[in-house]
Amino acid sequence: MEDIEIARNTKLEKITKIAEKIGVVEDDLEAYGKYKAKLTDDAYQKVENKKNGKLVLVTAINPTPLGEGKTTMAIGIADGLRKIGKNAVLALREPSLGPVFGIKGGATGGGYSQIAPMEDINLHFTGDLHAITSANNLLSSMIDNHIFNGNELELEKVTWKRCVDLNDRQLRVVETGLSAEKNMTPRTDGFDITAASEIMAIFCLAKDIQDLQRRLGNIVIGYNKKGEIVRAKELRAEGAMAVLLKDAFHPNLVQTLEGTPAIVHGGPFANIAHGCNSIMATKYALKFGEYIITEAGFGADLGAEKFLDIKCRVANLRPDAVVCVATLKALKYNSGVPKEEVKQENVEAIKRGMPNLLKHIHNLKENFGLNVIVAINKHPFDTDAEIACLEEALQEKGIPMSLVESWGKGGEGAVDIAKKMVELVEKPEDFRFTYEDTDNIQTKLEKVARKIYGAEAVEYSEQALKTIQTIEKLGFGHFPVCIAKTQYSLSDDPKNLSCREPFTIHINEVILKGGAEFIVAITGKMMTMPGLPKVPAAEGIGFAENGEVKGIF
Repeated sequence: MEDIEIARNTKLEKITKIAEKIGVVEDDLEAYGKYKAKLTDDAYQKVENKKNGKLVLVTAINPTPLGEGKTTMAIGIADGLRKIGKNAVLALREPSLGPVFGIKGGATGGGYSQIAPMEDINLHFTGDLHAITSANNLLSSMIDNHIFNGNELELEKVTWKRCVDLNDRQLRVVETGLSAEKNMTPRTDGFDITAASEIMAIFCLAKDIQDLQRRLGNIVIGYNKKGEIVRAKELRAEGAMAVLLKDAFHPNLVQTLEGTPAIVHGGPFANIAHGCNSIMATKYALKFGEYIITEAGFGADLGAEKFLDIKCRVANLRPDAVVCVATLKALKYNSGVPKEEVKQENVEAIKRGMPNLLKHIHNLKENFGLNVIVAINKHPFDTDAEIACLEEALQEKGIPMSLVESWGKGGEGAVDIAKKMVELVEKPEDFRFTYEDTDNIQTKLEKVARKIYGAEAVEYSEQALKTIQTIEKLGFGHFPVCIAKTQYSLSDDPKNLSCREPFTIHINEVILKGGAEFIVAITGKMMTMPGLPKVPAAEGIGFAENGEVKGIF
């Protein structure tokens, strides 16, 4: 059966029953039908003095274009922990409509390791991404209205972009203000996808509603005639934006197909944004569960690095263990095997692809000082010889692993890793960041590029260097860095899968995110507005003859 059929044929528990499993009463829920709800402030206030549970991060090696199943793995581990009698809670990101209708599909897991209701979560869910889009575009409207009505702030260069939660390459660069009305000067503008917008980043990094409003006010919208930054609070826009986000800011509660509570909230991409669910969601989960399973987007060079260097720094979090997901097909793909051939047995390709996995493990263990277990997301086409080759390579390095079959067996297929996880989280760690707050911006970028990616050098465009100088002169050099980079390679070249030869990271643009309180560095050919593939998933989505939705995966 397809994922959507499995989800549809599973009888879900009412959301009030799921809430009871984490000690939340009905009065502390804002229900969105029978199977979705938002957790209120009251729900958190009743448990905020409880000891935090154990935090486990799920990351991965560099993926194939279709992904490696981190979300499926995270769901499976949580269900597996419940199978062995542990109180597990998930903290995951919300899907974006861009990938849902693009190449990747949904983000609710797969097979028998899914969160539900699958269709709702993958589409409009509880309206969070629409609220974020609206808040973003309200600020755009207020900027242009201010200019139209005399431009008292003397805005000369507007850097703030509109956004939309869809892949639409036509909107990357647009000309606006073409009506020739009074005070409306045409300018070159553009759109970001909502998942890459600064509002999404702020939404996910804010610690409470007051912090949310403060950060919204600190958004840099552009520069005045003196070259000074202009912020959203100078337009008095932050209050209205915060109010638009008021309901969305409450974390969402849903469930796995096996009834494990899942808090799903916020959805920044990890290749062009920071790739983690909201601090609010994680904060709630840590109080409600004994073991909290969370996930960061794409490979450990992107999502995990940003989770650890940005989110953990901001929220004062320390993961108790890390799961590094690998698939045999990804090992083969990273060795140079075409994606059309990754289902064929190829033991030599497994050996050639191992350096990618080992690099991610090295980063997590040696650079960040964390305990790591490798989870092999098993597929039906994996052969015994290939699995044995991988097991032998990991055993030689003393790296624990588990063969996980949660896609086909649900929580039962993740019991082994659940048991190993319970042991792993009790081992001591020596967690540390890649760089220090006091490092200058270039030092931070180069530490990530050299330590995490394995780059030999970093090259900057002239404009990037100028922007770095400006940011430091303005006093924001202490912010962490958020590097936008291809997910398919440790380098900034998506075709350089092996990274065997020395490579250079090319930083073309640097952007100050004053509200998110980090500095974005765009490498290679990354775009903050993705495009659709030649054959988008949208072409296969619609209604079946019985009136049910088909094609979402």
